[in-house]
Amino acid sequence: MFTEENRNSQISQNSENSFSPDNELEVSKIVKKLYQENLPVEIIGSGSKRRIGKKLKCKKILDLSKLSGVIEYLPEELYIKVKACTPIVEIEALLKKHNQELAFEPLDLGYMFYGKSNKGTASGHVSCNFSGSRRFKVGSIRDHVIGFRAVNGTGDIIKSGGNVVKNVTGYDLCKLICGSFGTLVALTELTFKVLPAKENSNTLVIHELSIKDATAMLNKVASSSSDTSGAVFLPLEPKNGNYEQNIESLFKLNDLQYKGPFTAIRLEGSKTSIQERLANLKKELDLDGKEISNLDTYQSTLFWEKIKNLEFFNNSKNAVLRAVIPPSSCVKLINFLDNKYKYFVDWGGSLVWFEVNDLSNSSLQPIRQFILELNGYLTVIKHPDDQRSLEEVFTVAPDRLDISNNIKKSFDPKKIFNPGKMY
Repeated sequence: MFTEENRNSQISQNSENSFSPDNELEVSKIVKKLYQENLPVEIIGSGSKRRIGKKLKCKKILDLSKLSGVIEYLPEELYIKVKACTPIVEIEALLKKHNQELAFEPLDLGYMFYGKSNKGTASGHVSCNFSGSRRFKVGSIRDHVIGFRAVNGTGDIIKSGGNVVKNVTGYDLCKLICGSFGTLVALTELTFKVLPAKENSNTLVIHELSIKDATAMLNKVASSSSDTSGAVFLPLEPKNGNYEQNIESLFKLNDLQYKGPFTAIRLEGSKTSIQERLANLKKELDLDGKEISNLDTYQSTLFWEKIKNLEFFNNSKNAVLRAVIPPSSCVKLINFLDNKYKYFVDWGGSLVWFEVNDLSNSSLQPIRQFILELNGYLTVIKHPDDQRSLEEVFTVAPDRLDISNNIKKSFDPKKIFNPGKMY
């Protein structure tokens, strides 16, 4: 068991416009004052995901980076409670000592934004709700947050959930705060469920499939009895459009050479289990006559780290977009994009990351509209600094946006938290 007591101290103010509270009570006092004076505020932790969304024009900053540290960790109870701005790398390092992990595979957006690792904090990941390749198997981040404490837009301290994974008391507010980008509450504590780390990993790579055949295979794999935990497709890179050609260098491993588009499928577990499931999977997918590669645990881990870190877009100067769609619509979207953009497919066909060099409305609006017609949604994750005034960063169906706005009014009636970020 690992526990840490909360500390109390005076409110720290970095400058006239920046507050840096030491604890939850101080956060509450600050927000109450901001609410009374109707002053909008930007909430930040480490700032690793600050560039997502439009550039805010708040005069006040609420820096929660001091709310860091493990509060309670009970490996045998499969949960960890942390202060909201605890670095993810610290949480993962502690879990690793006990052969446990955050199964949702926290993404590292640092490579895309800065060309180097910068995983950020627990609250940053929860606020974005971006999950790794296991999404179709273990769920998203919102399925792994079992409790939180926070301060709402009026300065009241609220809490939901607890330390029990099977918590069925009342409405699950944990799911609401995930993906809210700091627009609902200022998080102060988070409780995650943790799971045993996977012993071994094996990745089956099928070469030279068309996008149609690849997505059909990914859809099949995602619901396969072989219990897969990753399914991605990397295509040929476009030769024009000012995109870096880096697939060959990124995925050059002892047992993998880039020869064109490839489809990768991951199996995890014990060695015996993987061998049995891999044999069944090969039969299920009817791979006779197809060129394949097999990656052992070491190489497989490297491969999926690169996927998780979005190194495909390492330090890109272009914009990077994220589309979530029904897997059955993946081919339609890729055909619509017409190989004009650098992209890859994850989540068995439900997620498409792609890079564009033109964020003008004339270029982006047709893509937005098409994704909405597919019953999906689109987020501009990264845009060049000179294009951060983009009007629409989050493209969702109007009825979903109305629901989100009503939820926003309940948590933050004066809309003082991160105004303009989403709404």
